[in-house]
Amino acid sequence: MEQFNEFVGNNFPLFLGLAVVLGLLAQNLWASFMNKTAIDPARATELINREDALVVDVRAMTDYAKGHIINAINIPSNGFKDQLHQLKNKEQAIIVVCSTGTVSGGICKLLRENDFKNIYELKGGIATWTSVNLPLSKNKKS
Repeated sequence: MEQFNEFVGNNFPLFLGLAVVLGLLAQNLWASFMNKTAIDPARATELINREDALVVDVRAMTDYAKGHIINAINIPSNGFKDQLHQLKNKEQAIIVVCSTGTVSGGICKLLRENDFKNIYELKGGIATWTSVNLPLSKNKKS
């Protein structure tokens, strides 16, 4: 134990960095565990088919045009706040989709702050959707 304490003392900045990284990883794992609104493609399909959920694709228009979930509307994340008026029914289930699931969480938070009730984010975004071989449409919807 004495050698370990000496080693830590001699390499304190490295151990401090390790502690920070481990703390951030734990925080990220806890956040994903507690996020009950992140859904997988199967649950998204169920919401779309059974509850007429609206799919809001927040990717850039060029990415949306390359392929999007059928009947999704496109409201790019840059400027999303200015386009909230396009979403009229605050009670309707809304599934927010981005490329990889990194942007949709912030958009979901913004929607909740504006009193939208049933907000979900597609875990992993379009990348996850296509990885399970679900279809994409190239028809312009928005």
